[in-house]
Amino acid sequence: MTTLSLRTLNRTLLLRQMLTERVDMPAADLVRHLVAVQGQEPNWPYVGLWTRLAGFRHDDLGALLRDRTVVRSTMIRRTVHLAAAEDFRWLHPTVAPFVASNLKAAYFQEALGGIDLGELATAGTELLTGRTLLRRDLGRMLGERFPDSPHPGRLAQALTAMIPLVNDAEAGAWGGWRNRYVGVALAHEWIGAPVHTGADPDTLVLRYLTAFGPATVADIQAWSGVTRLAEVVRRLRPQLRVFHNDEGAELFDVLDAPIAEGDLPVPVRFLPAFDNVTLGHRDRRRIISDADRARITKIASAGVPTYLVDGFTHGRWDLDGSTIRITPWHPLSAADEAAVRAEAEQLLPVIVPDEDGKILIDRR
Repeated sequence: MTTLSLRTLNRTLLLRQMLTERVDMPAADLVRHLVAVQGQEPNWPYVGLWTRLAGFRHDDLGALLRDRTVVRSTMIRRTVHLAAAEDFRWLHPTVAPFVASNLKAAYFQEALGGIDLGELATAGTELLTGRTLLRRDLGRMLGERFPDSPHPGRLAQALTAMIPLVNDAEAGAWGGWRNRYVGVALAHEWIGAPVHTGADPDTLVLRYLTAFGPATVADIQAWSGVTRLAEVVRRLRPQLRVFHNDEGAELFDVLDAPIAEGDLPVPVRFLPAFDNVTLGHRDRRRIISDADRARITKIASAGVPTYLVDGFTHGRWDLDGSTIRITPWHPLSAADEAAVRAEAEQLLPVIVPDEDGKILIDRR
């Protein structure tokens, strides 16, 4: 079987993630290709789409949220993501058991106490039927139904792990972090179509491999939060290609996806925190070294905005007022520094529109 080098895996991932060059495709098609786009902080998906799409504007995504082509909800890894509405219908029930396992955490157990989860789900469904409610108001209403709960606000959060809910469009709007009061709605009403009743792990695996492959079973599970996928991959194996990495691990892939050359030239790219390309694998060395991954964990648990040089994570960037502050973790050649500055100059009007921003490279 073919062995794929680390650089080949790096270039292949960048190619499939639309990071070798900006592509001219509708934003909706890119969201579908990526399966789910991390959106815990509302602004980050806009940066993630801008770095991949030619001519991207804020409203290219904002309009998709308003017309409900794209929805925002708790999905893979129990975190908030954006996905095409049609994909949410199969994706939610596929990841639902892992999302629901969050209810075992002490944070929720303190609020739930002896509340029957079925009764809570029924009450929440009744309260939301035919309308969208701010999560704070939903929590207050649930508190009235279950007065023994010491944390009624957490009941609304728990409901997210129990039934298919989506956020309103405003929650995912550019600058939505300023809006502390997220609206929630029943997914089937918001989308206008039923959420599937059963899991679809086959689709999960195939769609993941299209955008992130070649990958191990552990990679797929780490990205999705779904376990016991080895049997799914075994069943799908006749439809898959099999490679090895340079340590001998089996890598699975769909049949028709491209494999890039390891020497493919790639541009500097600025990524949002929690970007797909950074969190898409258990073994993330194809995009970030273990040492640099440890840096991020020390800074902010799982994610900070980063930038790529020669296809690999080279450092972090932050927005300080209207200044993009770049912190290299490795030496920058003169050519690479010029490329980093040029890409940052393009990013400035995206994240600080209508302001005179500047770029600072922090060499401490």
